[in-house]
Order: sequence, then structure tokens, then C-alpha cells
Amino acid sequence: MVFKKMLSAFGVGGPSVDTVLTNPNTRPGLTLDGQVNLIGGDAEAAIEQVVIGLVTRVEIEGHDTEYAGTMEFHRMVVSGPLQLAPKQQLSIPFQLPVPWETPITDVYGQRLRGMTMGLRTELAIARAVDKSDLDQVAVHPLPVHERILEAFQQLGFQFKHADLERGHIRGVQQTLPFYQEIEFFASPRYSSTISEVELTFVTSQRGVEVILECDKRGGFLSSGHDTFGRYQVAHTDADRVDWAQVVDGWLRETTSRYGSLRSQYGPSHGHGQRRGPGMGGMVAGAALGVAGGMIAGEMLEDAFEGDAGEDFGGFEE
Repeated sequence: MVFKKMLSAFGVGGPSVDTVLTNPNTRPGLTLDGQVNLIGGDAEAAIEQVVIGLVTRVEIEGHDTEYAGTMEFHRMVVSGPLQLAPKQQLSIPFQLPVPWETPITDVYGQRLRGMTMGLRTELAIARAVDKSDLDQVAVHPLPVHERILEAFQQLGFQFKHADLERGHIRGVQQTLPFYQEIEFFASPRYSSTISEVELTFVTSQRGVEVILECDKRGGFLSSGHDTFGRYQVAHTDADRVDWAQVVDGWLRETTSRYGSLRSQYGPSHGHGQRRGPGMGGMVAGAALGVAGGMIAGEMLEDAFEGDAGEDFGGFEE
């Protein structure tokens, strides 16, 4: 299904832009292919440039506040200056590389609750305000992502929510100014130790760094706290190991070594609800603001047509 919107650059009688994706489904490290279709208006127009960019919703923590905004995190110029004659039709093909760290939005063909992703096309016209076209994009997991997510399901964890947090995880090589947190309610077999788990993938061409944040339950004489684990996996391991066994080992190791990690990842912080050291203790905030592509309050769901914002409560189809 192609999501598209015709927007006039000058209002009535002006040129319009319509971007059509060959396939709105992709994966990290692959491409998005399509074409930008321009249609001339009633008069000749001087197009300064045509730019496409991936945009998504990101959670931002400020001074005692938290809000969501839209961030463009990857862009490409598909055309430089050109003259568009009245009623002229022009198609510009493109192939946009999808960054390896692009967050996952869809699992088993269903949208992860909390995730949005779009391809924005900007048409810059001389002496006119930029206008744009926004198309829905679905980013599916790579095989190793899929196996790890399946392992959580096999172990009885229930998907809760996913979001993007602005910032960088300390000690992890990141190219994007945010990271994804995929949250699960704890499986009954772990419920005496863990209440929730947050899973983060930081993906590269070589493999995936997996970061686990476990919300560890407090005991009779101790308070609850968060524990962390970091694990490296190769893309080639996707079909070579028993992932349920591996993830179980990660969880047991992570929750057993809280003492050594607490000093490494910093003190407690506030994040809307009680958390221990929390991912925020690992994060060095990126100074991005509006200049970095952040537009506070601009929600992607409002721009999409159809049922793009539909959520689901688990991974089962």
C-alpha cells in the first residue's frame, strides 16, 4: 500500500510534489527505492533543490520535563537546481541507504506500539516556503534482531512499548543521536527477580550490540534498582545458536552483577517513574534542538493517512 499526499508549493496553481516508494518496507542496512514526481503549476518555477529524509518521533528529557518531538536523522539531496515549466511532469528516481542503526518499527508485519517512521520530501522553491510530502515507512528487523525478539517471546516476556530516547549510551559506538528501547513485562519465570526489561539494539555492518536494562525487584531489606548488561553478537550468529538459552543466560548474568555496574553507569535519575541507575545514567545528551532537526510537538501520526498509527499488544500475528 502506497501512502502519498499531494501538497502544493504555492497554494492553488503552484507546482506539487508526490513521492512514491517502490516498497515502504525495508530493514536496517538496506535501501528505500522510489521516485519523486513533480508537476508544474500555472507558471514556471525555479526549484532550488529536492531533498528526502527519514524522520521519526523521539522522546526528549529536559529540565524536569519530558516531551516528544520529530527528528530527521538521515537525509539525501535527490536533485539540485532545476526549472519546472508550467504543467511539466518530472520524475526523479532515488535509492536512499537506510542507516544500520535505524530503529525497528514493525515485527511480524505489525507496528510496534510507540513507533513511527516516515520519509519526508522537501521541495525548496525560490522565493517560497519549503513544502513537503510525507510517506509512511516500515523498518523490519534483521535476522539476528528477529531471533532475539523471538527468544524473549519464547521465555514468556510480553511486549509493552517501544520508544526512542535522545542521547548516546556511554561506551557504545553510535552514529545516530538517539537509541531505541523495546520494553517487556517480565516473564512469570523471572517475575520474582525482574519486573520489566528494556532491550536496545545498536546495529552496525558487523553485528549488533545488545544492551539490557532490567528493573530488578527489591527484597524484604532492599529497594529495587536497575541492572545493565551489554553483549556483542554477529549477524552470522543468527541461525547458529539457541537464542532462548543465550538470552536466558544474559538475563541471569545481568541481574546477578548489579554491584559492579552501579558505579559504572552512574546514580539514580528521574524518568517519569521510579527507576534505578536507568539508561539515563548511561546517556550523554545530544545538544540537538531545532538546528539538529528536532521540531517539538510535531507528531508524525497527524501527517500520516490511513491507519499507520495502529498499535498492537504483542508479537503474535
